[in-house]
Amino acid sequence: MIPYEPPHAAKEIPVIDLTDSYSDDIEKRKKVAWEIHKTCRDTGFFYVKNHSVPKEMMDGHLALAAEFFNLPANEKQALDSANEDSTRGYEAMAAQVLDEGSPPDLKEGFMSSVDADENHRYTKLNVPGTGRNQWPANFPGFKEKYEAYVDKALDLGRHLARMLALSLELPEDYFDEGLVEPLHYGRILKYPPHPKDAAPNQLGAGAHTDWGLITILLQDQNGGLEVQNADGDWISAPPIDGAYIINLGEMVPVITNGLYKATPHRVLNNISGNTRYSAPVFCDPEYFYKVKCAPTCMPETGEPKFPEMTAGEHLRSMFQKTFGASA
Repeated sequence: MIPYEPPHAAKEIPVIDLTDSYSDDIEKRKKVAWEIHKTCRDTGFFYVKNHSVPKEMMDGHLALAAEFFNLPANEKQALDSANEDSTRGYEAMAAQVLDEGSPPDLKEGFMSSVDADENHRYTKLNVPGTGRNQWPANFPGFKEKYEAYVDKALDLGRHLARMLALSLELPEDYFDEGLVEPLHYGRILKYPPHPKDAAPNQLGAGAHTDWGLITILLQDQNGGLEVQNADGDWISAPPIDGAYIINLGEMVPVITNGLYKATPHRVLNNISGNTRYSAPVFCDPEYFYKVKCAPTCMPETGEPKFPEMTAGEHLRSMFQKTFGASA
């Protein structure tokens, strides 16, 4: 069991060098895992540098996002996520409300997920939200470049899950079974400069926590991401060239019995005066993976704080809450 200690309030978000996490030396990997452990008990947010995704691929994906959102409106609307029960495709400006009770978020989006045809096991098992991705008809190479980037980001997500396991004194492969074919979501987002006449408390992305296991966020150089620390203060998460922002989703407190944090964050694009692009990839376990308290995090007496659930059940409930999508 890892004893609980109250978190200290972070004033900035740490940068973790992943170089030694790829070492053959388990002690070097554990040292990186310990750095992850410390920040996961505090903010649940950290940067990673010297990871496995080439810089040119990161830059190319942000350029791809800008190209997509510059398509004619009718071509984007043809991919409206409302066309599919699976909510994949284009999200028009102000289609999502992340902070319940606040005005809609000031952003456009596009999303892909597991591309399940009629022969996919999710389709055969009638998994809710199963479907095909929608791709622009007049954008040669978009699908191939988009999927290649998401696949590379998911490889990083699997690696980080192994570091997460080590950080909890679990076997390094503890999460591997659930991440063979992760129930992932790849998004690109466009945030216009914040309008002066925006409604009160209307942000680019309202305050929220992420829903799943690990989020791998690529952001451009325009900034705007803010993270809430343990004191309730909002701290900036400025872009660092070549680095990702990593944060934990709401599955992780279940796994750690509240030891690690899923931290509220938000986007307010009022710094640069420019359009902001970002591209989160949500690396979550496959639909039927049981999300439950890990052996090293079990309480000494009584039951864990959170009930066991499948990854899919949890994620669909969150989609319902923010999109009004049917489960």
